[in-house]
Amino acid sequence: MARPPIMVPVLATALAASLGAAVAVVAAAELLRRQAALARRRIGKALGEEALDADRVWRKKYGGPPLDLLVLGDSVAAGLGAERRKDTLGARIARGLAKRLHRPVRLRVGAVVGSESSALAAQLDALDPAYRPDVAVVVVGGNDVTHRVPVPVSVSHLVEAVDRLHALGCVVVVGTCPDLGALRPVPQPLRALGARASRQLAAAQAVAARAAGAYPVSLAEVVGPFFVDHPDEAFSLDRFHPSALGYRRTAKALVPSVLRALGEEDGTPPGPGHERPEGRARTDLSGR
Repeated sequence: MARPPIMVPVLATALAASLGAAVAVVAAAELLRRQAALARRRIGKALGEEALDADRVWRKKYGGPPLDLLVLGDSVAAGLGAERRKDTLGARIARGLAKRLHRPVRLRVGAVVGSESSALAAQLDALDPAYRPDVAVVVVGGNDVTHRVPVPVSVSHLVEAVDRLHALGCVVVVGTCPDLGALRPVPQPLRALGARASRQLAAAQAVAARAAGAYPVSLAEVVGPFFVDHPDEAFSLDRFHPSALGYRRTAKALVPSVLRALGEEDGTPPGPGHERPEGRARTDLSGR
């Protein structure tokens, strides 16, 4: 009797392995889909979709012409989760700068809750054509990760915004994507995947922002451990957006780079998570 070709069992084994792998992929995708739905239900929209309006001149008592600060980006940049406008990210940064510079700071928040990096263009378009900020802070990226925007696409929108801001004559500080691994309402393994994706985006943002002449700050590095170790204090009631204390810590992490961008060096080198831009000189703010 003729023996069956050796290739037949080999092919059968390979086919079985391929089918098994395909089933595993489908099962994993379904698991992640269910976990994403669970995370959305846990987080909900307890805070609504509108952050407090913090646009005003902070620390008028110092007198003199105010420094113009612009904040762009997503819900973190907008300050969603703060219960008082003085506790929003923009207000915290403005107050920190005013205290350091002994000068009033006029805050303009163009950030919009739910924004991806692609929305930065519309946020800039919404500004008055005559508006000329001295410094801009951009915090964006979390929604790019959750909506699975490709990293190169996300980064290209950020660089375009940085270039437009430089064209307005201001210096730029970029707070890179926070570590989504700190979000306890997101179950595993989805949280681990989000953590990895957010770190990859943050690294790409830092490289691109620095090359474009902005000052990148790794929020995952300089403030992320606080959110991981103290979630009850760092997050607001939805356990997704920062609390007043979370915003205070985030602003404290950003202010040193804002001061460097403005040329207010304190004689100390940038610490971990703070980087200098490449190639471009600081915008001259004299006489403004």
